[in-house]
Amino acid sequence: MPIGYNATISAPHMHGTCLELLEEHLKPGMHALDIGSGTGYLTACFAMMVGPQGHAVGVEHIPELVSSSIDNLKKSAAAPLLKEGSLSVHVADGWQGWPELAPYDAIHVGASALQIPQPLIEQLKPRGRMVIPVGNIFQDLQVVDKKADGSISMQSETSVRYVPLTSRASQLHDY
Repeated sequence: MPIGYNATISAPHMHGTCLELLEEHLKPGMHALDIGSGTGYLTACFAMMVGPQGHAVGVEHIPELVSSSIDNLKKSAAAPLLKEGSLSVHVADGWQGWPELAPYDAIHVGASALQIPQPLIEQLKPRGRMVIPVGNIFQDLQVVDKKADGSISMQSETSVRYVPLTSRASQLHDY
């Protein structure tokens, strides 16, 4: 569903799937990163799950969507977490993640990549989990687990169709 600026919000069942896949990594006190945070919905869910002792970070490269998502968050059950700072949304390049608060127990990427961005792997905490759609026309929702020794295992969860993780200029081209 379009949300403006050539961006879309994922189908509700995909939000549910991603929350289930990340549930064990979204416990109180944990840190979560949402790449392509769009409306802020999933970032708010993360914040409610990790609570005030944790931190939920949304990253979106369209400034207008960040402003809109902050307005949405101020009207949500997550508003106190936004006010106290355990929930934040930033304008940044999703390919680079948000190293300022890394490492993360959970990382969600809401757009597809041809390959998993190395900065996101580096920002994933040992024993952490990332959920990311990988592929071009045919995409798989990959579950990436970082083991205690830093090695990575990947498992395909399901076939999906997401918009590409792209630059701001590419996304706004012809908008």
